[in-house]
Amino acid sequence: MNPSIRTKIATIFLTGLFFTSSSMYGQILNERERAARYDVLLNERIHQLLPELMDQHEMEMWILISREYNEDPILRTMLPATWLNARRRTIILFYRDRENDVFEALAVARYGIGQTIKSAWDKEKQPDQWARLIELIQEREPQKIALNYSEHYGIADGLVLTDYQEFMSHLPQEYQKRVVSAEPLAVSWVETRTATEMMEFEALVDLTHAIIAEAFSTKVITPGVTTSEEVVWWLRQKVTDLGLETWFHPTVDIQRSDEALKSHIEAFSNGYKEQVIQPGDLLHCDFGVSYLGLNTDCQQHAYVPYSNENQVPEFLQVAFKTGNRLQDIFTGNFEFGRTGNDILLNALKEGRKEGLRPSIYTHPLGSFGHSAGTTLGMWDAQGGVPGSGDYPMAYKTTYAIELNNTVFVPKWNKDVRIMLEEAGYFDQQGFRYVKGRQEAIRLVK
Repeated sequence: MNPSIRTKIATIFLTGLFFTSSSMYGQILNERERAARYDVLLNERIHQLLPELMDQHEMEMWILISREYNEDPILRTMLPATWLNARRRTIILFYRDRENDVFEALAVARYGIGQTIKSAWDKEKQPDQWARLIELIQEREPQKIALNYSEHYGIADGLVLTDYQEFMSHLPQEYQKRVVSAEPLAVSWVETRTATEMMEFEALVDLTHAIIAEAFSTKVITPGVTTSEEVVWWLRQKVTDLGLETWFHPTVDIQRSDEALKSHIEAFSNGYKEQVIQPGDLLHCDFGVSYLGLNTDCQQHAYVPYSNENQVPEFLQVAFKTGNRLQDIFTGNFEFGRTGNDILLNALKEGRKEGLRPSIYTHPLGSFGHSAGTTLGMWDAQGGVPGSGDYPMAYKTTYAIELNNTVFVPKWNKDVRIMLEEAGYFDQQGFRYVKGRQEAIRLVK
């Protein structure tokens, strides 16, 4: 290898900067820098956000217990970047004394968990891990001991039966009555975004949009040749090539003038068969990316023009605008403390009053793709969702604003479904899209 080339490669490696072949994707950190950045975000969440949440929910102690390869979903969000799994039996204890402004993040483990959670167990002094955990509890005398079990949120239900039984068998009787579900705290931990995280999230949403823009272009699609599944796998490969991951397998489907609109159950359950993309097709994708402990989820539309067309037909753009209108009605109902079911039902009522044929199935987004928090409908539960739909909307939370409107298109003499999904953020200033939304159908060009 030419020495000058070797020097350049070494310089790139040492600086830790990785740029894609196109500036449209901006900068993606290499593994080492990414790990450092992730740990900065995690430290901020644990030592700044978590004490506030524990005060908010009046929970003095939160205990998380997991064993290697069978991790509690919440515990996984608290492991540093270099901890890909729990180790042996990993126990984390968070303690908050609001009156004396004390916050502790302790690992009842052989070693600390990164720089964020320090070890509080010396096995040589106390051989029994459970006994040490009980000592820590008794030293702090909490009135509430929160554990991760939950009826309505799988993400907050990560304490397995074996660990629960072991813990309760060691916990003195007087403390057992203080054990409560950590559900409110766990959900707030998962759904709440910090200002620093939102900066990263905005960049990730931008990246998601950029990948979709390339997928829905003639760089990827050759009408009459390229199939819908080839675009799907291009999306997967693009994310892999960028050093990222998708949190679900993407989909690409087609609506065209000579095919009847599929039912919701067929569209959501059975998917779409592979088809060759043709001029005149209305394309739709569902796609999300994971990076730095955050996840995106986006659905957009594109149109494949005939050779004599240089823009999307007006009748399709008019149909598309009904989707935007439904978004406006829906997010206009967002209000702190209002339940997801209430927001859902009112938005559907308003939409139908305007002549729309809406379906809304929005979910919390962020630490997980289908995250915990306020659920606002499901495609097969338009009357509301018991449990998670009754959860009140909170500030500093992000959502996949996912919905569709069915509209009759005379030009095609059939129904068309406008299916949209964009990342949205809600705080004291109200609702906003994280990085805008699609307001016109893309032209494959």
